[in-house]
Amino acid sequence: MSQIKKGAVLNYVTIFLTNVIGILLTPFIIRKLGDAEYGVYVAIGAVVGTISVLDFGLNNTIVRFVAKYKAEKDKKGEENFLATTMLIYFFISLFVLLFGFFFYGQIDGYFDKMNADQLQIAKTIFIILIFNLSISLPGGAFTGICLGYEQFVFPKAINIIRYLLRAIILVAILLLGGKAIALVILDTIFNILIIISTMTFVFKKLKVKFKLHKFSSVFVKQIFSYSVWIFIYGLVAQFQWRAGHIVLGGISFPEVLAIYAVGLMLGSYYGAFSSAITGVFLPRATQMTVSEATPEELTNMMIKIGRISFIVLIYILGAFILYGKQFVFLWVGETYHDAWVIGLMIMLAYTIPLVQGFTGSIIEAQNKVAFKSIVYLIFMSLGTLLGYFLAKRFGALGMISGSICGWVIAQNIMNIYYYRVLKLNLFRFFKELFYKTLPIQLIVMVLGYFINLFPGDGWLNFGLKSICYTLIFATLMYYFGIIHSEKLLVKNTINNLSKSIKK
Repeated sequence: MSQIKKGAVLNYVTIFLTNVIGILLTPFIIRKLGDAEYGVYVAIGAVVGTISVLDFGLNNTIVRFVAKYKAEKDKKGEENFLATTMLIYFFISLFVLLFGFFFYGQIDGYFDKMNADQLQIAKTIFIILIFNLSISLPGGAFTGICLGYEQFVFPKAINIIRYLLRAIILVAILLLGGKAIALVILDTIFNILIIISTMTFVFKKLKVKFKLHKFSSVFVKQIFSYSVWIFIYGLVAQFQWRAGHIVLGGISFPEVLAIYAVGLMLGSYYGAFSSAITGVFLPRATQMTVSEATPEELTNMMIKIGRISFIVLIYILGAFILYGKQFVFLWVGETYHDAWVIGLMIMLAYTIPLVQGFTGSIIEAQNKVAFKSIVYLIFMSLGTLLGYFLAKRFGALGMISGSICGWVIAQNIMNIYYYRVLKLNLFRFFKELFYKTLPIQLIVMVLGYFINLFPGDGWLNFGLKSICYTLIFATLMYYFGIIHSEKLLVKNTINNLSKSIKK
């Protein structure tokens, strides 16, 4: 099995573990911390996460340039590029620390809905997370190198180990009376260990070297001419996932932040399933670009990846529409009803952008990120502004509604760009995307509705409904919804997994 296929499989293992562990631990964490402290925990995490955009897109830049140098067999150029980026990272980390020091003094004034104890917790968490971020940014470069070399197995495998160990230790900490600060310290320790392990793999296994053969301001300008647009697109991601926390943090109580955080968590889990596939294709898109692949060839790859993503996503979306409310009520309680609505709104708006995820890899590989970054930045900013006004009246639901409006408009504009500039055949893409899959899913939803009429409301009832839905979906989709090549992919994946287990 190739590194790409293994990477995709390990991505799904990671996502499965992350989602399952998150689903199991979230209600436990909320109960141990309380709604208010959990709200503080996620709010400060969102603030520091926003500061992480100061990476300036260098991590993605590393993946793209390392893949390029590797394809061109330019070892000297690679060494010089990596040494230059590490110098840049040094100054970025220094700036993060200075920026963190400045924002620390503003915490009291901004989060004015928090009491004195909550503010003290917020400040302590902020200091630890800023330190964490200052080492994470340069440390992430080593993961970028692995991806540029299409070495997906090691970074994915070590992350799986981290998730498992973190979950076990986190439970122990909370049972012993630990609070939010202890969780942040735990994550920082694991982060340091991951960086050291990945660094060792890059130097020892991949034999990568950092050597500044020649420092050139022109070269730095070339790096930033690419990465600046990744940076701007990173700002979009912050508006998409974190701006709501920051906006609500200034006008709402921590309990509202907790509900919003759970809703976004559900939406991010959904997106992760698709990203597991598209995330391993940036190096391949770069290679196709270097070899001057035609728009038709890129469309074919987009359809191939998009159909797999779509099948996975409609399974999850259908289940969440039918049984999501029951799950959320059982999971974190009926007071989190709005979290289900937020999660559902994100999933509905996010599905088409996710199945078109390969376009992101194409744009990055062709160094055409500028237009996408500007479009999304403008409309996500406007969406966040709209969300601010709506949140004053409708709280968390108002915030997410504004964000989604900006998101949907930007995506429609980008579809025109994909069609006219990248010359991707979107009409054929959507035709083949929905071929067989959409009619079968509609049948599954009708049958799933009748399954939902089963009497009862506990975990056993939810589990029986989910199993029935899954069996119906898998059976109908396999025999009537997928095409021949996808059936072969399913069979080969099962056979490879069986062989791996037997070994």
